[in-house]
Amino acid sequence: KELKGIKAKKITWKKDGAKMVLIPTMASKQVKTFNRIGEPIVKTVKVDGPDSIPFYMDVTEVTVGQFKKFLKSTGYQFDGDLWGGVYEYSPADKHPMVYATWYDATAYAKWVGKRLPTEAEWEFAARGGLVGKEFSWGNDESVAREYANYNGTGGKDKWEFTAPVGSFKPNGYGIFDMPGNVWEWCQDSDKTKRVLRGGSWCN
Repeated sequence: KELKGIKAKKITWKKDGAKMVLIPTMASKQVKTFNRIGEPIVKTVKVDGPDSIPFYMDVTEVTVGQFKKFLKSTGYQFDGDLWGGVYEYSPADKHPMVYATWYDATAYAKWVGKRLPTEAEWEFAARGGLVGKEFSWGNDESVAREYANYNGTGGKDKWEFTAPVGSFKPNGYGIFDMPGNVWEWCQDSDKTKRVLRGGSWCN
């Protein structure tokens, strides 16, 4: 509601200080993607809604610092036993929040006045304007380390686990860490299963 009529391509969301970018109108189109075992599949992606209207998305993952601000402001009950793991894998406020459930992520989004992206929106935004490419930066796997924090790149890891958000190159829409770093929750739900996208530092 707050963004109705706003045409700026980049904004800063006041409540959590997150920078956001406008993702352009998405037409339905077929895109090549890959299943869990690496087999290519072609599927049609589209944004739900009458006119496939543009939408805003945070340019980085929610940070530990932003999540702590949410907890302090609301009194939301986050499992305190998980903080040891959070600080092991995301040791500072600029690192992405980990160990957050879908319910935690949804509560954060509601508090800040946003929502989680649908899976279709996430995938469209992750592609950064590219169509039919294997990765969010194109097809050249040799440059993956410039765009994604993940394990297994010949000892080139600067961070043992997560990297501070925005440490790598953004995609064509200016969004960081869509691949790697931490898995990201999507809004989609069938009451028993939830959708995660993007992979993590170890996958």
